[in-house]
Amino acid sequence: MDFLVIFIPLLPIFSAVIIGMGFLSNVHVNDEREHKTSVIARGSIMLMCLLALALLVSDLLGKNSGFYSVGQWLNSDKLNIELNFITSGFSVILAALFSIILVIVTQFSTFYLHKEPGFIRYLFIFSLFSAGMMLIALSGNAVLTFIGWELAGLCSYFLISFAYNRPVATINATRVFVTNRVGDASFILGISLMFVYLGTTSWTELNANIEILSLPAVTMIALCFAVAAFAKSAQLPFSPWLARAMEGPTPSSAVFYGSVMIHSGVFLVILLQSVFEQAPFAMALLLVVGFLTALYSFIVGLTQTDVKSSISFAITGQIGLMFIECGLGLWELASVHLCAHVIVRGYQVLSSPSLVFNGNDNPMIPVSPKVRRMRWLYNSSLQRFWLDPITERALVRPIRGLGKDLDYFDSAVINRVMGSPTMSVSTLSSLVQLEKKDHETKLPYAANDFGRGNGFAGKIFEWTARLMSWFEERLVLKGIGMDMIDIGRVLGQSAITFEKLILKPRYLVLFVFIMLLIAASV
Repeated sequence: MDFLVIFIPLLPIFSAVIIGMGFLSNVHVNDEREHKTSVIARGSIMLMCLLALALLVSDLLGKNSGFYSVGQWLNSDKLNIELNFITSGFSVILAALFSIILVIVTQFSTFYLHKEPGFIRYLFIFSLFSAGMMLIALSGNAVLTFIGWELAGLCSYFLISFAYNRPVATINATRVFVTNRVGDASFILGISLMFVYLGTTSWTELNANIEILSLPAVTMIALCFAVAAFAKSAQLPFSPWLARAMEGPTPSSAVFYGSVMIHSGVFLVILLQSVFEQAPFAMALLLVVGFLTALYSFIVGLTQTDVKSSISFAITGQIGLMFIECGLGLWELASVHLCAHVIVRGYQVLSSPSLVFNGNDNPMIPVSPKVRRMRWLYNSSLQRFWLDPITERALVRPIRGLGKDLDYFDSAVINRVMGSPTMSVSTLSSLVQLEKKDHETKLPYAANDFGRGNGFAGKIFEWTARLMSWFEERLVLKGIGMDMIDIGRVLGQSAITFEKLILKPRYLVLFVFIMLLIAASV
Protein backbone atom coordinates (compact mmCIF):
# COMPACT_ATOMS: atom_id res chain seq x y z
CA MET A 1 0.00 0.00 0.00
CA ASP A 2 3.02 2.31 -0.01
CA PHE A 3 2.24 3.51 -3.54
CA LEU A 4 -0.88 5.30 -2.26
CA VAL A 5 1.38 8.04 -0.89
CA ILE A 6 1.98 9.33 -4.43
CA PHE A 7 -1.66 10.28 -4.98
CA ILE A 8 -2.20 12.02 -1.63
CA PRO A 9 -0.49 15.32 -2.63
CA LEU A 10 -1.33 14.92 -6.33
CA LEU A 11 -5.12 14.96 -5.92
CA PRO A 12 -5.37 18.53 -4.51
CA ILE A 13 -2.86 19.70 -7.12
CA PHE A 14 -5.08 18.32 -9.90
CA SER A 15 -8.06 19.97 -8.22
CA ALA A 16 -6.27 23.32 -8.16
CA VAL A 17 -5.31 22.99 -11.84
CA ILE A 18 -8.87 22.20 -12.90
CA ILE A 19 -10.34 25.03 -10.80
CA GLY A 20 -7.73 27.50 -12.08
CA MET A 21 -8.20 26.57 -15.74
CA GLY A 22 -11.96 26.76 -15.37
CA PHE A 23 -11.76 30.21 -13.83
CA LEU A 24 -9.38 31.50 -16.52
CA SER A 25 -11.63 30.21 -19.27
CA ASN A 26 -14.60 32.14 -17.88
CA VAL A 27 -14.21 34.68 -15.09
CA HIS A 28 -17.98 35.11 -14.76
CA VAL A 29 -19.08 33.45 -11.51
CA ASN A 30 -22.60 32.24 -10.79
CA ASP A 31 -24.27 29.71 -8.48
CA GLU A 32 -23.73 26.84 -10.91
CA ARG A 33 -20.01 27.50 -11.22
CA GLU A 34 -19.70 27.86 -7.45
CA HIS A 35 -21.38 24.49 -7.00
CA LYS A 36 -19.15 22.76 -9.57
CA THR A 37 -16.03 24.29 -8.05
CA SER A 38 -17.00 23.24 -4.54
CA VAL A 39 -17.73 19.70 -5.77
CA ILE A 40 -14.29 19.46 -7.37
CA ALA A 41 -12.48 20.83 -4.31
CA ARG A 42 -14.44 18.77 -1.76
CA GLY A 43 -14.22 15.62 -3.87
CA SER A 44 -10.46 15.77 -4.35
CA ILE A 45 -9.71 16.60 -0.71
CA MET A 46 -12.12 13.91 0.51
CA LEU A 47 -10.47 11.34 -1.73
CA MET A 48 -7.08 12.53 -0.46
CA CYS A 49 -8.34 11.97 3.08
CA LEU A 50 -9.51 8.43 2.26
CA LEU A 51 -6.12 7.56 0.79
CA ALA A 52 -4.34 8.99 3.84
CA LEU A 53 -6.56 6.94 6.14
CA ALA A 54 -5.96 3.83 4.04
CA LEU A 55 -2.21 4.40 4.27
CA LEU A 56 -2.51 4.82 8.04
CA VAL A 57 -4.53 1.59 8.44
CA SER A 58 -2.02 -0.23 6.27
CA ASP A 59 0.81 1.04 8.46
CA LEU A 60 -0.99 0.04 11.67
CA LEU A 61 -1.41 -3.47 10.22
CA GLY A 62 2.31 -3.62 9.44
CA LYS A 63 1.86 -3.71 5.67
CA ASN A 64 3.96 -0.66 4.81
CA SER A 65 7.71 -0.75 4.30
CA GLY A 66 8.10 2.74 5.75
CA PHE A 67 9.62 4.31 2.67
CA TYR A 68 8.57 4.64 -0.98
CA SER A 69 10.59 6.07 -3.85
CA VAL A 70 8.98 7.12 -7.13
CA GLY A 71 12.30 7.61 -8.89
CA GLN A 72 15.13 10.03 -9.43
CA TRP A 73 14.20 13.68 -9.72
CA LEU A 74 17.51 15.55 -9.97
CA ASN A 75 21.07 14.35 -10.47
CA SER A 76 23.90 16.88 -10.73
CA ASP A 77 27.45 15.76 -9.91
CA LYS A 78 27.20 14.52 -6.30
CA LEU A 79 23.71 15.91 -5.75
CA ASN A 80 21.09 13.20 -6.13
CA ILE A 81 17.49 14.00 -5.18
CA GLU A 82 14.76 11.40 -5.40
CA LEU A 83 11.00 11.71 -5.26
CA ASN A 84 10.59 9.68 -2.10
CA PHE A 85 8.01 9.63 0.68
CA ILE A 86 7.64 8.39 4.24
CA THR A 87 4.89 5.77 4.62
CA SER A 88 5.00 4.92 8.32
CA GLY A 89 5.29 6.43 11.76
CA PHE A 90 4.20 9.83 12.99
CA SER A 91 4.26 11.35 9.48
CA VAL A 92 1.41 9.10 8.32
CA ILE A 93 -0.61 9.73 11.50
CA LEU A 94 -0.25 13.50 11.06
CA ALA A 95 -1.10 13.33 7.35
CA ALA A 96 -4.32 11.47 8.16
CA LEU A 97 -5.23 13.94 10.91
CA PHE A 98 -4.45 16.95 8.70
CA SER A 99 -6.52 15.51 5.86
CA ILE A 100 -9.54 15.05 8.15
CA ILE A 101 -9.24 18.68 9.28
CA LEU A 102 -8.92 19.80 5.65
CA VAL A 103 -12.10 17.93 4.69
CA ILE A 104 -14.06 19.54 7.53
CA VAL A 105 -12.77 23.04 6.76
CA THR A 106 -13.46 22.62 3.03
CA GLN A 107 -17.05 21.71 3.77
CA PHE A 108 -17.34 24.62 6.20
CA SER A 109 -15.81 27.04 3.66
CA THR A 110 -18.34 26.27 0.93
CA PHE A 111 -21.15 27.46 3.21
CA TYR A 112 -19.26 30.24 4.98
CA LEU A 113 -18.03 31.91 1.75
CA HIS A 114 -21.06 31.18 -0.43
CA LYS A 115 -21.62 34.05 -2.90
CA GLU A 116 -18.64 35.90 -1.47
CA PRO A 117 -16.30 37.64 -3.95
CA GLY A 118 -13.33 35.38 -4.54
CA PHE A 119 -15.08 32.10 -3.73
CA ILE A 120 -13.40 30.21 -6.59
CA ARG A 121 -10.08 31.89 -5.88
CA TYR A 122 -10.32 30.73 -2.28
CA LEU A 123 -10.87 27.08 -3.20
CA PHE A 124 -8.04 27.23 -5.73
CA ILE A 125 -5.61 28.50 -3.07
CA PHE A 126 -7.01 26.08 -0.49
CA SER A 127 -6.37 23.11 -2.79
CA LEU A 128 -2.77 24.19 -3.34
CA PHE A 129 -2.34 24.60 0.40
CA SER A 130 -3.64 21.07 1.00
CA ALA A 131 -1.05 19.70 -1.41
CA GLY A 132 1.69 21.68 0.32
CA MET A 133 0.78 20.35 3.76
CA MET A 134 0.73 16.76 2.51
CA LEU A 135 4.21 17.30 1.06
CA ILE A 136 5.43 18.62 4.42
CA ALA A 137 4.01 15.65 6.29
CA LEU A 138 5.01 12.85 3.90
CA SER A 139 8.13 13.97 1.99
CA GLY A 140 11.16 11.78 2.46
CA ASN A 141 13.77 14.41 1.70
CA ALA A 142 14.43 17.99 2.72
CA VAL A 143 14.06 19.49 -0.77
CA LEU A 144 10.58 18.07 -1.31
CA THR A 145 9.60 19.14 2.21
CA PHE A 146 10.84 22.66 1.46
CA ILE A 147 8.69 22.79 -1.68
CA GLY A 148 5.62 22.01 0.43
CA TRP A 149 6.88 24.46 3.07
CA GLU A 150 7.04 27.27 0.50
CA LEU A 151 3.77 26.32 -1.18
CA ALA A 152 1.94 26.50 2.14
CA GLY A 153 3.60 29.85 2.94
CA LEU A 154 2.65 31.30 -0.43
CA CYS A 155 -0.96 30.21 -0.03
CA SER A 156 -0.90 31.75 3.43
CA TYR A 157 0.09 35.10 1.91
CA PHE A 158 -2.73 34.93 -0.66
CA LEU A 159 -5.38 34.10 1.91
CA ILE A 160 -4.32 36.71 4.46
CA SER A 161 -4.68 39.28 1.68
CA PHE A 162 -7.88 37.63 0.44
CA ALA A 163 -9.69 40.96 0.77
CA TYR A 164 -6.93 42.70 -1.22
CA ASN A 165 -8.92 45.93 -1.51
CA ARG A 166 -8.36 46.48 2.24
CA PRO A 167 -4.94 48.03 2.96
CA VAL A 168 -4.74 46.38 6.40
CA ALA A 169 -5.06 42.91 4.85
CA THR A 170 -2.34 43.48 2.26
CA ILE A 171 0.03 45.10 4.78
CA ASN A 172 -0.41 42.26 7.26
CA ALA A 173 0.04 39.66 4.54
CA THR A 174 3.28 41.28 3.43
CA ARG A 175 4.62 41.48 6.98
CA VAL A 176 3.79 37.81 7.58
CA PHE A 177 5.35 36.79 4.27
CA VAL A 178 8.60 38.69 4.91
CA THR A 179 8.85 37.37 8.48
CA ASN A 180 8.54 33.78 7.34
CA ARG A 181 11.26 34.28 4.74
CA VAL A 182 13.77 34.44 7.59
CA GLY A 183 12.84 30.91 8.55
CA ASP A 184 12.94 29.81 4.92
CA ALA A 185 16.48 31.11 4.54
CA SER A 186 17.48 29.12 7.62
CA PHE A 187 15.77 26.04 6.16
CA ILE A 188 17.78 26.38 2.93
CA LEU A 189 20.98 26.74 4.95
CA GLY A 190 20.11 23.57 6.86
CA ILE A 191 19.60 21.67 3.59
CA SER A 192 22.95 22.95 2.33
CA LEU A 193 24.73 21.82 5.50
CA MET A 194 23.09 18.40 5.21
CA PHE A 195 24.48 17.99 1.73
CA VAL A 196 27.92 19.36 2.62
CA TYR A 197 28.43 17.12 5.64
CA LEU A 198 26.58 13.96 4.57
CA GLY A 199 26.11 14.31 0.81
CA THR A 200 22.38 13.68 1.08
CA THR A 201 19.07 15.48 1.53
CA SER A 202 17.13 12.44 2.76
CA TRP A 203 15.59 12.70 6.22
CA THR A 204 16.11 8.98 6.83
CA GLU A 205 19.80 9.08 5.96
CA LEU A 206 20.28 12.22 8.05
CA ASN A 207 18.78 10.63 11.16
CA ALA A 208 20.65 7.36 10.57
CA ASN A 209 24.10 8.88 10.00
CA ILE A 210 24.00 11.84 12.37
CA GLU A 211 26.29 10.13 14.87
CA ILE A 212 29.26 10.19 12.49
CA LEU A 213 29.26 14.00 12.42
CA SER A 214 31.13 16.21 14.84
CA LEU A 215 29.28 18.12 17.52
CA PRO A 216 29.67 21.55 15.83
CA ALA A 217 28.33 20.19 12.54
CA VAL A 218 25.31 18.58 14.19
CA THR A 219 24.67 21.73 16.22
CA MET A 220 24.73 23.94 13.14
CA ILE A 221 22.28 21.69 11.26
CA ALA A 222 19.97 21.53 14.28
CA LEU A 223 20.08 25.30 14.81
CA CYS A 224 19.20 26.01 11.18
CA PHE A 225 16.12 23.81 11.29
CA ALA A 226 15.24 25.13 14.77
CA VAL A 227 15.12 28.72 13.47
CA ALA A 228 12.97 27.58 10.54
CA ALA A 229 10.63 25.85 13.01
CA PHE A 230 10.46 28.93 15.27
CA ALA A 231 9.48 31.18 12.36
CA LYS A 232 6.85 28.78 11.00
CA SER A 233 5.30 28.10 14.41
CA ALA A 234 5.33 31.79 15.49
CA GLN A 235 7.77 31.44 18.38
CA LEU A 236 9.78 34.35 19.74
CA PRO A 237 10.97 36.61 18.23
CA PHE A 238 8.60 35.80 15.34
CA SER A 239 5.39 35.59 17.41
CA PRO A 240 3.68 38.85 16.29
CA TRP A 241 3.05 37.57 12.77
CA LEU A 242 0.33 35.14 13.91
CA ALA A 243 -2.00 37.89 15.17
CA ARG A 244 -1.54 39.70 11.84
CA ALA A 245 -2.33 36.51 9.94
CA MET A 246 -5.81 36.33 11.47
CA GLU A 247 -6.84 39.03 8.98
CA GLY A 248 -7.87 36.32 6.50
CA PRO A 249 -11.24 34.54 6.31
CA THR A 250 -12.20 32.46 9.35
CA PRO A 251 -11.96 29.03 7.60
CA SER A 252 -8.43 29.75 6.37
CA SER A 253 -7.45 31.06 9.80
CA ALA A 254 -8.73 27.83 11.36
CA VAL A 255 -6.84 25.51 9.06
CA PHE A 256 -3.70 27.60 8.59
CA TYR A 257 -3.04 29.08 12.02
CA GLY A 258 -5.31 27.09 14.29
CA SER A 259 -4.73 23.49 13.36
CA VAL A 260 -2.48 22.66 10.42
CA MET A 261 0.26 24.95 9.15
CA ILE A 262 1.16 26.53 12.48
CA HIS A 263 2.24 23.08 13.76
CA SER A 264 4.66 22.48 10.89
CA GLY A 265 7.60 23.77 12.94
CA VAL A 266 6.93 21.36 15.81
CA PHE A 267 6.52 18.50 13.33
CA LEU A 268 9.89 19.36 11.76
CA VAL A 269 11.60 19.21 15.14
CA ILE A 270 9.95 15.86 15.96
CA LEU A 271 10.96 14.56 12.52
CA LEU A 272 14.59 15.44 13.32
CA GLN A 273 14.53 13.90 16.78
CA SER A 274 17.86 12.09 16.28
CA VAL A 275 19.55 15.31 15.13
CA PHE A 276 18.42 17.36 18.12
CA GLU A 277 19.31 14.63 20.59
CA GLN A 278 22.92 14.88 19.39
CA ALA A 279 22.95 18.69 19.81
CA PRO A 280 22.52 19.69 23.49
CA PHE A 281 22.74 23.41 22.72
CA ALA A 282 19.89 23.16 20.20
CA MET A 283 17.80 21.23 22.75
CA ALA A 284 18.44 23.95 25.30
CA LEU A 285 17.42 26.58 22.74
CA LEU A 286 14.13 24.75 22.13
CA LEU A 287 13.51 24.79 25.86
CA VAL A 288 14.32 28.48 26.35
CA VAL A 289 12.43 29.77 23.30
CA GLY A 290 9.41 27.61 24.10
CA PHE A 291 9.30 28.83 27.69
CA LEU A 292 9.67 32.50 26.77
CA THR A 293 7.00 32.19 24.07
CA ALA A 294 4.58 30.46 26.43
CA LEU A 295 5.10 33.14 29.08
CA TYR A 296 4.82 35.98 26.56
CA SER A 297 1.65 34.53 24.99
CA PHE A 298 0.01 33.99 28.39
CA ILE A 299 0.60 37.60 29.51
CA VAL A 300 -0.35 39.24 26.22
CA GLY A 301 -3.38 36.98 25.76
CA LEU A 302 -4.92 38.32 28.97
CA THR A 303 -5.40 41.79 27.50
CA GLN A 304 -6.69 40.97 24.01
CA THR A 305 -10.13 42.34 23.21
CA ASP A 306 -10.98 40.41 20.01
CA VAL A 307 -11.48 36.68 19.84
CA LYS A 308 -9.06 35.92 17.01
CA SER A 309 -6.15 37.73 18.65
CA SER A 310 -6.88 36.02 21.95
CA ILE A 311 -6.94 32.61 20.28
CA SER A 312 -3.75 33.35 18.34
CA PHE A 313 -1.77 33.99 21.52
CA ALA A 314 -3.29 30.90 23.13
CA ILE A 315 -2.06 28.92 20.11
CA THR A 316 1.50 30.22 20.31
CA GLY A 317 1.53 29.56 24.05
CA GLN A 318 0.53 25.92 23.59
CA ILE A 319 3.05 25.44 20.78
CA GLY A 320 5.66 26.94 23.09
CA LEU A 321 4.84 24.16 25.54
CA MET A 322 5.38 21.63 22.74
CA PHE A 323 8.85 23.05 22.11
CA ILE A 324 9.53 22.77 25.85
CA GLU A 325 8.54 19.11 25.68
CA CYS A 326 10.85 18.58 22.72
CA GLY A 327 13.67 20.38 24.53
CA LEU A 328 13.20 18.04 27.53
CA GLY A 329 13.25 14.97 25.29
CA LEU A 330 9.56 14.17 25.81
CA TRP A 331 8.99 13.40 22.14
CA GLU A 332 5.93 11.17 22.51
CA LEU A 333 4.25 13.72 24.77
CA ALA A 334 4.95 16.47 22.22
CA SER A 335 3.45 14.30 19.45
CA VAL A 336 0.26 13.60 21.41
CA HIS A 337 0.03 17.25 22.48
CA LEU A 338 0.35 18.33 18.84
CA CYS A 339 -2.44 16.03 17.63
CA ALA A 340 -4.79 17.04 20.44
CA HIS A 341 -4.08 20.74 19.93
CA VAL A 342 -4.76 20.45 16.19
CA ILE A 343 -8.28 19.20 16.90
CA VAL A 344 -9.14 21.62 19.70
CA ARG A 345 -7.83 24.79 18.07
CA GLY A 346 -9.34 23.96 14.70
CA TYR A 347 -12.78 23.71 16.28
CA GLN A 348 -12.21 26.79 18.40
CA VAL A 349 -11.27 29.04 15.49
CA LEU A 350 -14.10 27.73 13.32
CA SER A 351 -16.60 28.51 16.07
CA SER A 352 -15.08 31.90 16.91
CA PRO A 353 -17.71 33.94 14.96
CA SER A 354 -20.41 32.51 17.25
CA LEU A 355 -18.36 32.70 20.44
CA VAL A 356 -20.12 35.83 21.69
CA PHE A 357 -23.51 34.16 21.28
CA ASN A 358 -22.41 30.85 22.82
CA GLY A 359 -20.60 32.58 25.67
CA ASN A 360 -23.60 34.61 26.77
CA ASP A 361 -24.06 34.68 30.58
CA ASN A 362 -20.68 33.00 30.95
CA PRO A 363 -18.44 35.63 32.59
CA MET A 364 -14.69 35.56 32.24
CA ILE A 365 -12.55 34.44 35.16
CA PRO A 366 -10.80 37.54 36.60
CA VAL A 367 -7.05 37.57 37.04
CA SER A 368 -5.51 37.51 40.47
CA PRO A 369 -5.20 40.77 42.46
CA LYS A 370 -1.40 40.60 42.35
CA VAL A 371 -1.42 40.63 38.58
CA ARG A 372 -4.02 43.41 38.44
CA ARG A 373 -1.79 45.71 40.49
CA MET A 374 1.07 45.37 37.99
CA ARG A 375 0.16 48.31 35.79
CA TRP A 376 3.50 48.28 33.99
CA LEU A 377 2.83 44.67 32.99
CA TYR A 378 -0.65 45.59 31.83
CA ASN A 379 0.64 48.44 29.66
CA SER A 380 3.39 46.22 28.25
CA SER A 381 0.84 43.53 27.47
CA LEU A 382 -1.40 46.00 25.64
CA GLN A 383 1.58 46.96 23.47
CA ARG A 384 2.51 43.28 23.07
CA PHE A 385 5.86 44.12 24.64
CA TRP A 386 6.68 46.34 21.64
CA LEU A 387 7.99 43.43 19.58
CA ASP A 388 6.87 44.99 16.30
CA PRO A 389 8.51 48.41 16.95
CA ILE A 390 11.66 46.73 18.24
CA THR A 391 11.84 44.56 15.13
CA GLU A 392 11.27 47.58 12.92
CA ARG A 393 14.00 49.59 14.61
CA ALA A 394 16.45 46.69 14.73
CA LEU A 395 15.89 45.28 11.24
CA VAL A 396 13.46 47.21 9.03
CA ARG A 397 14.85 50.72 9.45
CA PRO A 398 18.54 49.78 8.99
CA ILE A 399 17.68 47.79 5.86
CA ARG A 400 15.51 50.62 4.56
CA GLY A 401 18.32 53.11 5.27
CA LEU A 402 20.81 50.86 3.50
CA GLY A 403 18.46 50.71 0.52
CA LYS A 404 18.24 54.51 0.39
CA ASP A 405 22.02 54.83 0.61
CA LEU A 406 22.49 52.32 -2.19
CA ASP A 407 19.87 54.11 -4.28
CA TYR A 408 21.64 57.45 -3.73
CA PHE A 409 25.00 55.90 -4.61
CA ASP A 410 23.46 54.38 -7.72
CA SER A 411 21.89 57.65 -8.90
CA ALA A 412 24.70 59.99 -7.85
CA VAL A 413 27.74 57.91 -8.82
CA ILE A 414 26.94 54.84 -10.91
CA ASN A 415 24.45 56.57 -13.22
CA ARG A 416 26.84 59.47 -13.76
CA VAL A 417 29.70 57.17 -14.63
CA MET A 418 27.79 54.58 -16.65
CA GLY A 419 24.92 56.71 -17.89
CA SER A 420 21.33 56.38 -16.76
CA PRO A 421 19.62 53.53 -18.66
CA THR A 422 16.27 55.35 -18.69
CA MET A 423 17.72 58.58 -20.15
CA SER A 424 20.32 57.13 -22.50
CA VAL A 425 18.31 58.15 -25.60
CA SER A 426 18.46 61.81 -24.66
CA THR A 427 22.14 62.13 -23.76
CA LEU A 428 25.38 61.51 -25.55
CA SER A 429 27.43 60.90 -22.44
CA SER A 430 26.63 61.64 -18.81
CA LEU A 431 30.31 62.32 -18.20
CA VAL A 432 30.22 64.99 -20.91
CA GLN A 433 27.10 66.48 -19.35
CA LEU A 434 28.66 66.55 -15.90
CA GLU A 435 31.84 68.09 -17.22
CA LYS A 436 29.90 70.69 -19.17
CA LYS A 437 27.72 71.55 -16.17
CA ASP A 438 30.71 71.97 -13.89
CA HIS A 439 32.46 74.06 -16.55
CA GLU A 440 29.45 76.34 -16.95
CA THR A 441 29.17 76.98 -13.23
CA LYS A 442 32.80 78.04 -13.06
CA LEU A 443 32.62 80.52 -15.98
CA PRO A 444 31.93 84.16 -15.06
CA TYR A 445 30.10 84.75 -18.29
CA ALA A 446 27.20 83.14 -20.12
CA ALA A 447 27.48 79.54 -21.21
CA ASN A 448 27.20 80.39 -24.90
CA ASP A 449 30.11 82.87 -24.69
CA PHE A 450 32.68 80.32 -25.77
CA GLY A 451 35.51 82.85 -26.10
CA ARG A 452 36.38 86.57 -26.30
CA GLY A 453 38.68 88.44 -28.61
CA ASN A 454 39.97 91.94 -29.27
CA GLY A 455 40.35 93.58 -32.62
CA PHE A 456 39.22 92.39 -36.03
CA ALA A 457 41.13 89.09 -35.92
CA GLY A 458 39.99 88.44 -32.37
CA LYS A 459 36.35 89.02 -33.33
CA ILE A 460 36.67 86.62 -36.29
CA PHE A 461 38.03 83.93 -33.98
CA GLU A 462 35.37 84.74 -31.39
CA TRP A 463 32.58 84.40 -33.97
CA THR A 464 34.12 81.18 -35.25
CA ALA A 465 34.35 79.83 -31.69
CA ARG A 466 30.73 80.73 -31.02
CA LEU A 467 29.67 79.00 -34.24
CA MET A 468 31.61 75.87 -33.25
CA SER A 469 30.16 76.08 -29.72
CA TRP A 470 26.67 76.35 -31.15
CA PHE A 471 27.34 73.35 -33.38
CA GLU A 472 28.66 71.33 -30.45
CA GLU A 473 25.83 72.44 -28.20
CA ARG A 474 23.08 71.67 -30.71
CA LEU A 475 24.35 68.65 -32.58
CA VAL A 476 26.69 66.94 -30.12
CA LEU A 477 25.72 67.57 -26.49
CA LYS A 478 21.97 68.06 -27.01
CA GLY A 479 21.50 66.79 -30.52
CA ILE A 480 20.18 63.41 -29.62
CA GLY A 481 17.80 64.80 -27.02
CA MET A 482 16.63 67.98 -28.84
CA ASP A 483 17.08 68.94 -32.46
CA MET A 484 18.10 65.58 -33.89
CA ILE A 485 15.20 63.79 -32.23
CA ASP A 486 12.77 66.43 -33.55
CA ILE A 487 14.30 66.25 -37.01
CA GLY A 488 14.30 62.46 -36.89
CA ARG A 489 10.69 62.41 -35.79
CA VAL A 490 9.66 64.67 -38.67
CA LEU A 491 11.65 62.62 -41.17
CA GLY A 492 10.21 59.42 -39.80
CA GLN A 493 6.65 60.68 -40.06
CA SER A 494 7.32 61.85 -43.60
CA ALA A 495 8.77 58.45 -44.53
CA ILE A 496 5.77 56.66 -43.06
CA THR A 497 3.37 58.95 -44.94
CA PHE A 498 5.28 58.41 -48.18
CA GLU A 499 5.30 54.64 -47.64
CA LYS A 500 1.55 54.60 -47.02
CA LEU A 501 0.98 56.56 -50.22
CA ILE A 502 3.25 54.30 -52.24
CA LEU A 503 1.54 51.18 -50.95
CA LYS A 504 -1.88 52.40 -52.06
CA PRO A 505 -2.97 50.44 -55.17
CA ARG A 506 -3.26 53.44 -57.47
CA TYR A 507 0.20 54.78 -56.68
CA LEU A 508 1.72 51.31 -56.75
CA VAL A 509 0.32 50.66 -60.24
CA LEU A 510 1.52 54.10 -61.36
CA PHE A 511 5.00 53.42 -59.97
CA VAL A 512 5.20 50.04 -61.76
CA PHE A 513 3.94 51.64 -64.98
CA ILE A 514 6.61 54.37 -64.81
CA MET A 515 9.33 51.78 -64.18
CA LEU A 516 8.14 49.79 -67.24
CA LEU A 517 8.23 52.93 -69.38
CA ILE A 518 11.77 53.71 -68.24
CA ALA A 519 12.85 50.14 -68.99
CA ALA A 520 11.22 50.26 -72.45
CA SER A 521 12.90 53.56 -73.35
CA VAL A 522 16.31 52.21 -72.29
